[in-house]
Amino acid sequence: MGCCDVQGLMPFELALDKMQAALGNVCQEISQPLSQALGYALAQEIKSPLNVPSFNNSAMDGYAVNRADLINCSADQPVTLKQVGQSFAGAPYRGQLGPGDCIRIMTGAVMPDSVDSVVMQERTTVKDGLISFTQCPKLGDNVRLAGEDIKLGQRVLCQGHKLTPRDIPLIASLGFAEIPVFSKLKVAVISSGDELKNVGETLAEGDIYDSNRYGIIALLSRLNVDIIDFGIVKDDKNQLREAFINADQQADVVISSGGVSVGEADFIKDILFELGSINFWKLALKPGKPFAFGKLPSSVFFGLPGNPVSAMVTLYQLAVPAMATLSGLNPQPAIRFSAIAQEKFKKSPGRTDFQRAIYSVNDNGTLVVQSTGQQGSGVFSSMSQSNCFIVLEQDRGDVSAGESVIIEPYNALMD
Repeated sequence: MGCCDVQGLMPFELALDKMQAALGNVCQEISQPLSQALGYALAQEIKSPLNVPSFNNSAMDGYAVNRADLINCSADQPVTLKQVGQSFAGAPYRGQLGPGDCIRIMTGAVMPDSVDSVVMQERTTVKDGLISFTQCPKLGDNVRLAGEDIKLGQRVLCQGHKLTPRDIPLIASLGFAEIPVFSKLKVAVISSGDELKNVGETLAEGDIYDSNRYGIIALLSRLNVDIIDFGIVKDDKNQLREAFINADQQADVVISSGGVSVGEADFIKDILFELGSINFWKLALKPGKPFAFGKLPSSVFFGLPGNPVSAMVTLYQLAVPAMATLSGLNPQPAIRFSAIAQEKFKKSPGRTDFQRAIYSVNDNGTLVVQSTGQQGSGVFSSMSQSNCFIVLEQDRGDVSAGESVIIEPYNALMD
């Protein structure tokens, strides 16, 4: 622990490490059609069953030749060869070429064994079936060799890799119709609080709309998970217990928002101790100190704070990386950069602070960052207007304009 640690609060980085150490893949291996595999985690590594390309082929439209026939040609002394055939993609030339012969060849077409180079058509002239060349190619010019991209038996993608739109055509080029992946994680979402109302309902005095559940589900919808929406549950211990039992039976992960602070009507911690266990529930984190992580009989539990910014920050920074591990995905560290603060940022030592901000590149090409304004955990406009977090270290105090800070641009989940 450092000099600025707050007693009873677990440092943010330690919480991440503890969750990863306590979790493992809970999803089953299934076979998925390639056309429906986007976003899944590979359950096995993929090795190539063939060379890609599987044959030597032309990299452009032109003429396939033996370089030896053109060794002495130049613009002043062109060499003329006889065209004896043609090779198109899907329709290769089947004959043999002798000395002084060439064939017309198109991009992607098979290179006959009896030629070794391709001259682009722009460097030739054609007359009466005779092709004149003004330049001798380098050996192998404009030829793509078999296995040049991927070799037979080569590992192409590793287990735990999340399949992206870049991967699907790669796998298709290997001929796989189905691939082994991990099934989708099932995630139950619960909001708790007597003051919460669904959007569209009329608010009574003291009521607020349940914005957290909409934000949580919106972010989860960008993950490859099945979402089970349990709606709003009142601050009633029996109703909450029943909701948690049902959620635990249906889901791999249960996410609640609200009810994990220290209020007298916050029953969730008591229910978790009754049904399962809590690993921790107070972090040296701002916003998001009352974040709970624990286990129910059949699922993992993440208790997000009730304040909307705190809920989104803890979901994004803590629950999402943990769910990646539960899904069988290889963990990916957050991408962070150094930027210059354009203004003063207030910060008290003792907690890691994720302030909402806007980064840009100034006229000098320098990465700079400024605050979105008020940073209260209930000011959700600070999230909506931002494009990054400023990550201020736990022991750090106020930041002056001109100082270097760490920023974490939002990834595809938040954009």
